[in-house]
Amino acid sequence: MRDIKIIGVASGWGAQDQGCAKGPEVLREHGLQAQLLADGISVAWDETLFPVPEKNKIHLISSLCERLAGKVSGMIVNGSLPVILGGDHSCAIGTWSGVVLATRNSGPLGLIWIDAHMDSHTPETSPSGALHGMPLACLLGYGITSLVELGGFYPKLLPQHVCLVGVRSFEAGESELLKKLGVRIFFMDEVRRRGVGVVMQDALNIAQQGTAGFGVSIDLDALDPFEDPGVGSPSPDGIMGVELLDALKQIKECVNLLGIEVVEYNPDRDQNTVTANRAIQLLAAMLPRNNL
Repeated sequence: MRDIKIIGVASGWGAQDQGCAKGPEVLREHGLQAQLLADGISVAWDETLFPVPEKNKIHLISSLCERLAGKVSGMIVNGSLPVILGGDHSCAIGTWSGVVLATRNSGPLGLIWIDAHMDSHTPETSPSGALHGMPLACLLGYGITSLVELGGFYPKLLPQHVCLVGVRSFEAGESELLKKLGVRIFFMDEVRRRGVGVVMQDALNIAQQGTAGFGVSIDLDALDPFEDPGVGSPSPDGIMGVELLDALKQIKECVNLLGIEVVEYNPDRDQNTVTANRAIQLLAAMLPRNNL
């Protein structure tokens, strides 16, 4: 059994609402480790990374992601399973760059991106310029050079090994990019029609077919904000929490799981810690039991 190690990324600099920066430490103080242990999952909180102050936001996020990539890569090389808790979703550039850095000699990485949004803008297509709307495009090789080429190589992901689940809020520019690349998108209407569990089976097939392993990146705004309001960019008519929890249980049986990322928990928007509890439940659903 692999050691499970958590890295917090306490940054909201990629978002317009920076409340997500508080998310990792709030989850830690909320008893995340104790609650996972009660479910038979022993985890170690390795470190919480904080951004180094920098006038240039792109430089700040690039530097933070470089540090994160190094930590993640080292964990995998040493046989651990990294769990990344954001912060805003721009940290995904560091997370998955680190995974690929450690595993690329074994084959490509598969990635399941569970999110209300596509996060596939470039500076030319983004209405807001917010960097948390760009990480998937960067990982696919499009966007700001310092983020695309993080770690000295790109692209980190090949489109045939990537899929998005739960999308319902997006702009034309990012949609056109993913369509051009042939990335599979399970829009929310398909998720409702077919069921989250069935869609997750398809997503796992895409992420595991011809890859060295796969990861899962969950933006909590994939959930319906009526149930789970504590997210960075709430979007109505999302996935019900209990349905996502049940679907994610398939992941813990996958021996080729290389990393998990849960981002955009915003405690400023949470009500009675319901979304904090949900984030911990999602981790418990995916993580293998390792203290038996």
